[in-house]
Amino acid sequence: MKVLPFKIPKTHNIGLIYQEDHEQYFYDKLHQHEEIQLCVIVKGEGTLIVGDTINKYVSGDVLVMGSNLPHVFKSDASKIEESFMISLFFTKDSFGKDFFQLDDFIELIPFFEKSVTGFKLLTHKEEVINLFLSLQKATNLERFIGLLQILKIIIDAETKDLASFIYPKKYTDNEGKRMRDIMDFTINHFNKNIDLYEISEKANMTPNAFCRYFKQRTNKTYFTFLNELRIENACKLLISENKLAISEIAYQCGFNNLSNFNRKFKEIKTISPSKYRKTSGF
Repeated sequence: MKVLPFKIPKTHNIGLIYQEDHEQYFYDKLHQHEEIQLCVIVKGEGTLIVGDTINKYVSGDVLVMGSNLPHVFKSDASKIEESFMISLFFTKDSFGKDFFQLDDFIELIPFFEKSVTGFKLLTHKEEVINLFLSLQKATNLERFIGLLQILKIIIDAETKDLASFIYPKKYTDNEGKRMRDIMDFTINHFNKNIDLYEISEKANMTPNAFCRYFKQRTNKTYFTFLNELRIENACKLLISENKLAISEIAYQCGFNNLSNFNRKFKEIKTISPSKYRKTSGF
């Protein structure tokens, strides 16, 4: 199975795909699929990279990933022994080319527009989660009806975008593998020193070509992305490890210089690490 584009297995002539993921860790490879994905994190937490943006996910999150939107879940293995996610996959053409073009579904236009960059629900989560859980033993027809109920709730909910920039072209298999290798290496080595030559070599490119390639596809430099990933992981430690010194957290997240860590943290989060820790309950 190719990672990019990622094929969602489906039964012949089924428009709506229901899937449960019971894993120790969620699928931690960058991937994309034609289908829009609606999912509920029943159990688990970690880092979610969507397009150009690094997010965190926790149990109880309701997430929407748009068609061919590159994303990767990286479970936090230190927090939980099992991850559980329920997903619904469908395209705008799953139920007929003109199905969602009917005037009956005009209210859903904002949903499809917002799904392009992905989003998470900020309100109405409990209602959506209960509907997802009710689909576990449902028939195909009941799941289809459930999808429409879920969409109706989502369009009335407050949401937050998951990505700010989306590369306008669908990744080819070769591009997908290259971006997967870049993300894979970065996610697994962000806490170590990574120089331009090392990451360029992973992409099988010259440093200059790599810099242009990454910037075109994420709208940011590689080291901006790397620092955002490091700071997001630092935020987790500031909240969960209240006895750990800020200098130790900086070191564990790949910063060898405390003043540089403080500067980058404030640049990205707009407050200092110590203030972030205090406002988060410690």
